[in-house]
Amino acid sequence: MGRREDEEMLVSKEKYVDGCPGCEVDRHKQMQTGLPLNQLLIVLIIVLSTALTISSLFPFLYFMIRDFHIAKTEEDIGYYAGFVGSSYMLGRAMTSALWGVIADRYGRKPVIIIGCATVVVFNTLFGLSINYWMAITTRFLLGSLNGLLGPIKAYACETVAEEYQSLALSVVSASWGTGLVIGSALGGFLAQPADKYPGIFTQDSIFARFPYFLPCLIISIFAAIVTIACFWIPVSLIPLFLSNTPTKLDVASFQFKYTWQESLHTHKQERRDVLEERKKSLFKNWPLMSSIIVYCIFNLHDMAYTEIFSLWAESPTRIGGLGYTTKDVGTVLTISGLGLLIFQSSLYPIVERIMGPVLVSRALGMISIPLLTSYHYIAMLSGITLVVVLNAASLLKNVLSISIDTGLFILQNRAVDQDQRGAANGIAMTLMSFFKAFGPAGGGALFSWAEKRQGAVFLPGDQMVFLILNAIEAIAVMLTFKPFLVERTR
Repeated sequence: MGRREDEEMLVSKEKYVDGCPGCEVDRHKQMQTGLPLNQLLIVLIIVLSTALTISSLFPFLYFMIRDFHIAKTEEDIGYYAGFVGSSYMLGRAMTSALWGVIADRYGRKPVIIIGCATVVVFNTLFGLSINYWMAITTRFLLGSLNGLLGPIKAYACETVAEEYQSLALSVVSASWGTGLVIGSALGGFLAQPADKYPGIFTQDSIFARFPYFLPCLIISIFAAIVTIACFWIPVSLIPLFLSNTPTKLDVASFQFKYTWQESLHTHKQERRDVLEERKKSLFKNWPLMSSIIVYCIFNLHDMAYTEIFSLWAESPTRIGGLGYTTKDVGTVLTISGLGLLIFQSSLYPIVERIMGPVLVSRALGMISIPLLTSYHYIAMLSGITLVVVLNAASLLKNVLSISIDTGLFILQNRAVDQDQRGAANGIAMTLMSFFKAFGPAGGGALFSWAEKRQGAVFLPGDQMVFLILNAIEAIAVMLTFKPFLVERTR
C-alpha cells in the first residue's frame, strides 16, 4: 500500500497541472490497473451511434431507388443506388481533415458531440426523403458535418494506458464493424414496416407513407441519447486556445491551487517546446502515409463489397442474384455482426500481440481473396445449404475486413504523437472517404454493367464483379510488404 501511495505522489508531481482536465486523464491513465472498461464502453457507444448510419440504407436502397422511379430499367437501379451510397463518403472526404484540425485545437469532445448531433438531424431527414435528390443531399450533409471517426480513434488511444491501446482501437473497429452490420440489419428488418408487420403499422400511418423512415428514426433516437451522454465524457486533450492564451476565464476554469502565473507559464513553455520539436509535415511521415494508403485501398474494396453484397442478394435470380428480401439480408448481416463483435472483443487483441498489426492485415487480406471468389458458386446453392454457407461466408468476410482495418488503425496512431493524432486521423479519414466515396458509385455501376452481360463468354455476370473486387484486394495485400509499408521506430 505504501508503494502505491509513493507511485501516486510521484505521478502527481511529475508534469501535471492541478485542475487541468487533460492532465487528470493522463494521471488516471498512468495509475490505471486492470481493463479500462469505462473508457472502452464510452468509445463503443459513441462509435456505434455514427456507424449505424453508414450502412443502414444498403438493404433497402435497391427498393428506395425503385420507388423514386428514377431508374429506367431494373438493371439501372444499381447505378443510381451507387451515387446515394457515395454521397455520405464524399461529404466526409471534404471535411475530415478540417475536423481533425479542430479536434487538435479545441479538443476531441466538441467534435464528438457535434458528430453525434448531426446523426440525429440528417439521418432522420434521410428517412423522410421524398425524392432522389433529397436522399443524396441529406446523406452528403450527414457525412460532411460528422467528423467523429478520426477524433474518436485519437481519443481511444489517449484515455487508456499504452498496453491497452491495441484493445482500445480494436474496440473502435469492433464497434464500427458491428455498427455497419447492425445498421444493415436494422435497415433490412425495419424498412417497409407496413408491408412486413401490418398488424403493428397500418397503411395510413407515417411509416407507410415513408417506408424507410423507421430504421432511420430508431438510429436517430439512439444517437440523441449518446449526444446527451457525451457532455459528461472526460476531456483527453488540453485545448490549444486555453494553453496558449492565459485569460482570467482560463485560470478560473483550470482552478489552480497554487500560483497560477508560474504554473501556466511552465505548462505553456513545455507544450511549446514539444510542438516545436515535433513540428513537421505529416505528409513526410512515411510510416503514417504508407499505412493510410494501404488503409484506403482496403476500404475501397470493403465499401464496394458492402454496396454490391446487398444489390447482389436482392437482385432477381434470373440476372444472377439470390432474390432475397430486405428481411433476408438483415438476417444474414445480424449473424455477421454478432460473430464480428465476439471476435474483435476477445480474439483479435491476442492475435495482434502474437503476430503484430502488419502481419495480421497481410494474412487476412490473402484469405479474403479465395473467400470472395466462392460467392459466385454460393449463388448456385439453394435451400438450407445456401442459408448456412452464405451466412458463414458473410460472417468470415466481415471479420476479415474489420480485423484488417484494426491493424491499420494501430499503425496510424502509433506513427504520430498525441498532439498530431487528431490531424493524422483527419487526413486518414479524408483520403479514406474519397476512396469510399468511389466504392459505392463504382460498385453500383460495375454491378449494373455486369448484370447486362449475363451471356458473355468471358467472366459473365457476377464473376466479373468478384474478379475486380479481388484485384483491388490483391493490390492492397501487396502494398503491406516492405519497402512500401513501414512501421514507426519507437
